Amino acid sequence: MVAVVETRALTKLYGRHLAVQDIDLQVHRGSVFGLIGPNGAGKTTVLRMLVDIIRPSAGELTVLGDSPRRAGAGMRRRIGYLPGDVNLTARLSGRTFLHHIAQLSGTVAERKIDQLAERLELDMTRPVRDLSKGNKQKLGLIQAFMHEPELLILDEPTSGLDPLMHANSWPWCVKPPVRAKRLCSARIS
Repeated sequence: MVAVVETRALTKLYGRHLAVQDIDLQVHRGSVFGLIGPNGAGKTTVLRMLVDIIRPSAGELTVLGDSPRRAGAGMRRRIGYLPGDVNLTARLSGRTFLHHIAQLSGTVAERKIDQLAERLELDMTRPVRDLSKGNKQKLGLIQAFMHEPELLILDEPTSGLDPLMHANSWPWCVKPPVRAKRLCSARIS
């Protein structure tokens, strides 16, 4: 079985502080994989290394068969990434914001954004900066799913969602509402 994420002795140092030490992972296509641990254990750091937001200090890392550092933007278009801290301040409406993101992330099926917004009960006409934390999280979920990526990397995907929406959106992490035939989700609890 082909691994879509593979790490060997993955390590990250911030100065003298060891954030991640010798992580070995193999995540196979079609699986759901969770990183679970206490605050400060390095879960978010690992996910940020997977999408080349930060670089490892040591070790080896491949995502979708290539090095995130070498593959660049082409690889990132194949990944749906939701950061753990969705920090959006745009004056644009949610719809306009997502259409701008769609131009960067690759092809988005017609009406996909609206379908996802309807499923999450998100008002797409409001300015992003006026949205609550939970509604910004919904916007983040839509941007991660809208281009039907091969790989989903979700860092605390239900953070800020109310309990009812949490229950309704959690199945997305197991069986996402996209047509991708080859999908792996990484999430943090």
